Formats: sequence, C-alpha cells, structure tokens
Amino acid sequence: MPPSISTSSEVSSPARADAVVATQTPAFSPLYQQIKGLILQSLQAGEWKPGELIPSEMELAARFRVSQGTVRKAIDELAAENLVTRRQGKGTFVATHNEEHVQYRFLQLHPDIGQQQDEGRAQRHILECKRIRATAEIARSLGLRSGDSVIQVRRVLSFGGKPTILEDIWLPGQAFKGLDAEKMANYPGPTYAMFEMDYGVRMVRAEEKIRAVLPDAQQSQWLQINENTPLLSVERIAYTYNDRPMELRRGLYRTDSHHYRNVLS
Repeated sequence: MPPSISTSSEVSSPARADAVVATQTPAFSPLYQQIKGLILQSLQAGEWKPGELIPSEMELAARFRVSQGTVRKAIDELAAENLVTRRQGKGTFVATHNEEHVQYRFLQLHPDIGQQQDEGRAQRHILECKRIRATAEIARSLGLRSGDSVIQVRRVLSFGGKPTILEDIWLPGQAFKGLDAEKMANYPGPTYAMFEMDYGVRMVRAEEKIRAVLPDAQQSQWLQINENTPLLSVERIAYTYNDRPMELRRGLYRTDSHHYRNVLS
C-alpha cells in the first residue's frame, strides 16, 4: 500500500497526487522534498544526461503543478548536494565529472607544492582488468550476492612520471559490460566521467576510511619505493543515485610529496 501524501493545497489534484506518490515519500515529508524526489527519479532514469540543461523552474512547476518557489527549494538542495549545477543566466544543468570547476571532487590528493592533482591528467598504467566472481566481502560492499560478476581493475596512477597511487577497483559486472583495460587506460578524462558518459553511472557521493600503512614487497615495486615508506590507505565506496553502491576502491597513496586534503563544513 503506497504511503499517504501531503494534504497541502498545492497537491490537491489527482495528477499531482499521482506524481508525488511515485516518490514513495512519507506523508510528513515537506512538499519540496517530494518534488526533489521526483527530479531525482528523472535524473536516475536518464531523462536528463550529465551536462544537459534541465527544464526551468517555471517548466518544472507547471509539470508538477506546484509553485515555482517549491521547485526552487528542491533545486537548491540538489545543487547543495552537487547533483545539479546552476549557471548564471543559462539555467540549471545536471552535474558531471567532466566539468572543469565542478565542486565535488573524489580525488583530494594535493602535491605539497602546486595545484590539486587531477586524475584525468594522470598517467594510467593498468596492471590488470578482469571479470571475476565477487567474494562475500566485495559483494557486501557493492550490494551484490556472493558469486555475482564483478570487474576488478588494478592500476597505478603517476603524476609527472612519478608513480603516486596504487588502486584496486571493483565494479558490478552487469552495469559495466564491455569495460576493459584499454578503455580504463586511454579515456581522456577522469574515470568517473567515463563511467557516466559510457555506462550511464554517475557517482554522486562516496564514503571513505583512511589509515596509515606500510607497503609489501610487490606494492613497493609498483610504486617504486622501499618497504619502509609510509603510505595512506584509502578505502572508498562510491554511490550513484538512491544510495546504490557502484564502486569499491582501495588505494595506496604516496605521501612523500603529496598530502590528502579535505575541506570540512
């Protein structure tokens, strides 16, 4: 039985009620949150692609039969979450990892001197890219069943010719059909931009666990360091819309000339 909806005068018509019920939002949810849910549904369904202009506030207000102010408040939240980007005088666009100045970055590695590193400009060395069966641990992290197909990628990212990051990446096999080492190595931009453009998977948020570790002999060789060099171990689960996990990534970061920087607010 679908949850009841708000009895606000703004959602009194059957058409409006049907639209709001589709969000599966509890009755006590504010109206702008229900409209936000509807817009999120359209984003998830691919109605508006990354980088594309979404309808104006006035058009969305007419579509959902609510006030323009309600739509504006919903879009304000989506913009604060870096799901859409407002451009003065142009409108609101679906956020994309291809944007040069997009606010939300997943790689927070900075050289001690110079500008923030951009994964799209890194030299990528793919050590392996293969399809395997998910272990219980990997399946749990990605919301899969043990034994489901996943793609495992191991690569080294170098900046200025210096190996800096060693990463292991696991992706749901069903969502990333056709992904291979050549695509991972040669895409001319951030990997997350490739995921959204070629596979329709947009990573919208991530959770990380960080600790200090020492490398083993093989990791030392790949990163061209000795085994006494301290590294930063970063485990990340990245999510697409509706908190669906789509990537598990474990990275080892050199910190002899870089630091990991987060801005907290």
